[in-house]
Amino acid sequence: MPNRTPLYEEHVKLNGTIVDFAGWELPVQYTRLIEEHEATRERAGLFDICHMGEFDVTGNNAFEFLQSALSRDLSPLKPGRCMYSTMLNERGGCVDDLFVYMKEPENFMLVVNAANIKKDFDWLESAAQGRGVSLSDRSADTAKLDLQGPQSAAIMRALCSSELPSRFGFISSDVAGVKTLVSRTGYTGEDGFELYCESGSAVALWRAVIEAGTPLGLLPCGLGARDTLRLEAAYSLYGHELSDDISPVEAGLRFAVSAAKDYTGSGVIKKQLADGAPRQSVAFALVERGVPRDGCEVVSSGSPVGRVTSGTFSPTLKKGIGLALLNSPAASIGGSVSVIIRNRPYAAEIVARPFIAYRGGSK
Repeated sequence: MPNRTPLYEEHVKLNGTIVDFAGWELPVQYTRLIEEHEATRERAGLFDICHMGEFDVTGNNAFEFLQSALSRDLSPLKPGRCMYSTMLNERGGCVDDLFVYMKEPENFMLVVNAANIKKDFDWLESAAQGRGVSLSDRSADTAKLDLQGPQSAAIMRALCSSELPSRFGFISSDVAGVKTLVSRTGYTGEDGFELYCESGSAVALWRAVIEAGTPLGLLPCGLGARDTLRLEAAYSLYGHELSDDISPVEAGLRFAVSAAKDYTGSGVIKKQLADGAPRQSVAFALVERGVPRDGCEVVSSGSPVGRVTSGTFSPTLKKGIGLALLNSPAASIGGSVSVIIRNRPYAAEIVARPFIAYRGGSK
């Protein structure tokens, strides 16, 4: 039986269209995808992300352990700051991408993808043997709401008892009477906040944000809008741009890997950084009307050069866009390729990423 988040009944009351996503019953939309997408770009959107995983990593050696387990150099972190990273296998493929939160120098929280919770925890447990750290899976006890969009800061100021954090910062605060970790992060390309609280408080927090945000144009949003928003921002999605067989270098995430430290998979990554990876993730836009989808073949000069990893119709740009993993010689910005959609080639141009630049604030 699929899992349900603490907000399942709220989605039903709002007439959400429920689908199975990674074993969870979640809303794909409430009204129309494009309406929810535009609300987030122009005003504010609220998303149920309670299915994500949260781990605590504690102990005297917690920082040193995470430095050896994760691909990014974590030394810039300090209490109250968070950072995106990846966790790799020996081949340089991505076990998962995640966020690392430093609560204290010996107390970290990792936020991982829902489909990878067990895999990630098992991987970390194995790597932590004899390292003097404690791991705890808090996923079932933790709820996560994402508030995104230009009005998100105004909504949070009306609810939060503390000064709001800057981007990639987080605080612990009372939010509408709920003890909440408030992180200024998100997955949409807009200013926004990720709100973590105990599962039993999720409904109260969800209702409070909707009540405060509705006068400012907030809409509850489903997985459909979440995907189109992240794709316009060219953010990678695990299982598409990243996988056990795709490295972060190939995925265009060089900022998330270090060439100066050793970690699982670093030998492969350092070689790719020095010599170039055989494949490269690129952004593309169709130059004729069409909608690319995951798995569509990409052709250059009549020869296959790769496949689409994510594709959609962009509500903002009013055209088909996507990300594709191509053989590196075919991956030059400005280059022309064809995307095969339903056995027909559609002309496309390789463009700079992101499609929509981050438009968030910091105050």
